[in-house]
Amino acid sequence: MSNLLSFIDAISKYQYLQNAMLAGVLVGIICGVVGCFIILRGMALMGDAISHAVLPGVVIAYMVGASFFVGAVITGVLTALAIGYVSQNSRIKHDSSIGIMFTAAFALGIVLITLRRGTGVDLWNILFGNVLAVSTTDLWMTIGIGVVVLVGIFVFYKQLLLSTFDPVMATAIGLPTKLIHYVLMLVLSLVTVASLKSVGIILVVAMLITPGSTAYLLTDRLPVMIGLSALFGAISAIVGVYFSFIYDVATGASIVLAASVLFMLAFWFSPKQGVFTRWLRT
Repeated sequence: MSNLLSFIDAISKYQYLQNAMLAGVLVGIICGVVGCFIILRGMALMGDAISHAVLPGVVIAYMVGASFFVGAVITGVLTALAIGYVSQNSRIKHDSSIGIMFTAAFALGIVLITLRRGTGVDLWNILFGNVLAVSTTDLWMTIGIGVVVLVGIFVFYKQLLLSTFDPVMATAIGLPTKLIHYVLMLVLSLVTVASLKSVGIILVVAMLITPGSTAYLLTDRLPVMIGLSALFGAISAIVGVYFSFIYDVATGASIVLAASVLFMLAFWFSPKQGVFTRWLRT
């Protein structure tokens, strides 16, 4: 109880902790909403690919003094296009092309960082995040990306719904399913940028997949799944920041572990899908 009171007192006093909490909650909500569509479309591996592939763009942007937002989006979209090009113009299957392209992009980012030591590029913070170092500018950028992504999903919800559950029907009625796919790749790049300071490039895929998977075990309705996923993402951020502050551990990893605990609870005790619940019924 004393730890909780000291945490609340610290939030009321320190701006950096307020920024960290707000940024973490926003990232949890954004990742939770987008992650539902990633899971249902079977694009978890693509989400992993895009989140890692933005690394060279972020590093180059840091080096030249440009916005890492621009660098990340460019390399994320280029990687998505390269994956599609390789799989469509060779015998290599889609999952193999994903593995080839995203590991190549990620390796390029690591090489660029090691070549330019001393330029202010912090490998640890890029890979694993540091939500306690989120500035007001970073926070506003996260808010801006969140508004764009959430409004876009709300406006094009019907198109996303149909292309996710019945792509053949979507193509038959004239929906540009390939364009929707690549727009989702762009959204993944934006979400990765929004999550960069909070959980880092490596752990962002966990925030994209874990809250949505937890919600998927609890409901069969997409609107409910989206709401639950956003809620679980926000709860994970709050709990993760709390334990990071109290025990002085890595914040991004704490957030992901909190999300993982929620998933395991749903996995075992979900009313319909839980392993323990099904065992009790039988």
